[in-house]
Amino acid sequence: MRSEAAADSALGEAPVASPCRRRCCLNEADRCLGCGRLLAEILEWGNADDGRRRAIRALAEERLMAAP
Repeated sequence: MRSEAAADSALGEAPVASPCRRRCCLNEADRCLGCGRLLAEILEWGNADDGRRRAIRALAEERLMAAP
């Protein structure tokens, strides 16, 4: 069984880019103030398939938009 990342590559789609902005600073809730990801999502990123990476990016963007 092929992974989603392998399937995307076969279709010519670029891998999902990391949302990291190189402004890493975790708050008391373990959320990065630079990219909006939770610490668990940052640690998961390297092993996540493209579908999960898209989900992490979407959640991170929502957190950044909601941040005061």
